[in-house]
Amino acid sequence: MLATLLKPLLKLVINLLFRVRIDAPESAFHHPRTLIVANHESFLDGLVLGLNLPVRATFVINTQIAAHPLVKRMLAFIDYLAVDPANPMAMKQVVRLLESGKPVVIFPEGRLTVTGSLMKVYDGAGFAAAKTGAAVVPVRLSGPAKTFFSRLAGVYPQKLFPKISLSAMPPVHIEAVTTGPARERRRKAGEAMRHILLDMIVRTTPRTTLYDAFLDARDAFGSKFKVVEDVRFIEESYGSLLRTTLAIRRMLEPRTRADEVVGVLMPNAAPTLAMVLALVSMRRVPGMLNYTAGRDGIQAACVAAKITQIYASRAFLEKGKLTAIVEGLEGITVVYVEDLKAGFGLADKLAVLAALPFARKAGAGVQPDDPAVVLFTSGSEGKPKGVVHTHASILANVTQVRAVADFMPHDKFMVALPLFHSFGFTCGAMLPLVSGSRAFLYPSPLHYRVIPEVVYDRNCTVLFGTSTFLGNYARFAHPYDFGRLRYVVAGAEKLSDAVRETWADKFGLRILEGYGVTECAPVISVNVPMAVKRGTVGQPLPGIETRLDPVPGIARGGVLSVRGPNVMAGYLRYENPGVIEAPATEAGPGWYSTGDIVDIDADGFITILGRVKRFAKIAGEMVSLEAVEKLAIAAGAPGSLHAASTRSDAGKGEALVLFTTDATLTRDALLAAARAAGAPELAVPRDLRRVEAIPLLGSGKTDYVTLKKMAEAPRATAADTSSTPSTQASA
Repeated sequence: MLATLLKPLLKLVINLLFRVRIDAPESAFHHPRTLIVANHESFLDGLVLGLNLPVRATFVINTQIAAHPLVKRMLAFIDYLAVDPANPMAMKQVVRLLESGKPVVIFPEGRLTVTGSLMKVYDGAGFAAAKTGAAVVPVRLSGPAKTFFSRLAGVYPQKLFPKISLSAMPPVHIEAVTTGPARERRRKAGEAMRHILLDMIVRTTPRTTLYDAFLDARDAFGSKFKVVEDVRFIEESYGSLLRTTLAIRRMLEPRTRADEVVGVLMPNAAPTLAMVLALVSMRRVPGMLNYTAGRDGIQAACVAAKITQIYASRAFLEKGKLTAIVEGLEGITVVYVEDLKAGFGLADKLAVLAALPFARKAGAGVQPDDPAVVLFTSGSEGKPKGVVHTHASILANVTQVRAVADFMPHDKFMVALPLFHSFGFTCGAMLPLVSGSRAFLYPSPLHYRVIPEVVYDRNCTVLFGTSTFLGNYARFAHPYDFGRLRYVVAGAEKLSDAVRETWADKFGLRILEGYGVTECAPVISVNVPMAVKRGTVGQPLPGIETRLDPVPGIARGGVLSVRGPNVMAGYLRYENPGVIEAPATEAGPGWYSTGDIVDIDADGFITILGRVKRFAKIAGEMVSLEAVEKLAIAAGAPGSLHAASTRSDAGKGEALVLFTTDATLTRDALLAAARAAGAPELAVPRDLRRVEAIPLLGSGKTDYVTLKKMAEAPRATAADTSSTPSTQASA
């Protein structure tokens, strides 16, 4: 009785102290059977929900949490049922409650988060929803993790009365699986519930800009929090990085105009991050130029994006022997940051100090849907295209990745992938910057001996790379160098079994393979400890819709198209400079066709079968060039590299050409590998060409444009390679 009388007063006090914001329409909770599910951030969660839900619901509470002295007092104000989440029989009571029409609240994680991200989701809540056909209403709690009632002390900064928000999503249903063993049906229901919660996290994250997200992180973690380091071995804090940002803004604002795409030709370093933040804060769009693309590649990129001025580091270009790439660029002015810095006087420095308290005003007027950055495709299949991403699409991908991976402030990212690379930009730089993790920016992923030593010396816990890069790091690393790594993620190319096994054997680490494209900011899917399947590139990130379009001649899978908040605003093409071409397919606007042929299994895991452009049509049959390369790997010497291409053939339309670094590889060996794999003889090339090295792009991907030119080039000799390898051989 006393609790009933005190409840309105307690609600008033709690909502005032924590400035509780509620975005939960009452209509979302009124169904014949209602199951309300929420993430679990603190001991306050049940009380805050119980006081503010528009319906009187029964809370399902973990028996251990219910026994906590503080929680016991709070439970006096709500109806509850204490259960053991690990006990499958406990859900029978929940099912009976739902069937009686009583609204039920469950925290499917069963425990408070200790990472700030979603924890393991128990199957019980999903099973109860599927069993009863209940309407599942996801509710996002945001803010309780920052209170002293959470279990994140020492991980995230805590406050006495942080703002708390409640956001309800439209109700959804979990379809009951009627076939298969009971254990498997229960697992699938639990997995469906996990995806509902992940989708909730992505959809309820507030939209903002890159600059404001950076300031939000500064406010959350403090100006003195060390966030980024580079080869100078100086740790920059949020405060020092903001000062550099405002200084660069003062230099560039009079030299640039709103909405202009400004070329950035800078190394992986803290000042480069500050330049990006400075540009986006004043509605300029950084065009991240690929300094490995050569002068022609940079010229083509500048034409596509209508870039008329490039800001570059003279010291970086000279040290990397790259000065030739900016010489003779037509219609483009190159400005060196060293010259700007030399002219930055005392009055400028005082102006920056005066602007610091009003840093928020610097980003006023910039909207989440404004263009934020232009990244460029690698040009592996033609001239580079500008890929325009908005603030919203970049930050959506950051939110999607953080939803499935438990990156924390204790983590330190080794960022060797260049910032002009979409993975390096979003996951290497922006993700740690706006989430309070730290980053070490290293200028080149090709320093195979140095990077393992830096990972060890700087206590890095997260490493991204291609299969090729990771394989080379493993060759030179001491077994203890990678002892602190928690996440090793491979992308951009197929992860080889040899690299996977080397990392497992030498370092005891599992490489998590992912998949992405520049046009999707870039991550589409990734394996994570919560959901991993070998041989796949993981499940699509929350918020991403997928569809497969069939390909004539290919029975399994189809061309993957995606739609989601991380998809680009559009292309800037060399043939149509400055005009953003929004993505669209036959499915409608907003869909982007990746050009990759994939298969998606019943659990949603994606297997890459190859690119449409990497299939050859030989005598009317479709042959995967990646399958040809797999045969070469099976038949060739360990450590050798192979790449397949095609050349025109008057009789068959196309003929296969295999480039290999293996001087001993023969067609007989390839035929034997094909027989062992059950592959047709049509997939075994007759044209084997020995090369010293497979040409690569700066991103680490194979340069298929160069390979195609090499394949079509006139051959010096012609000989059958059935028994012996030949640098040039006929089809």
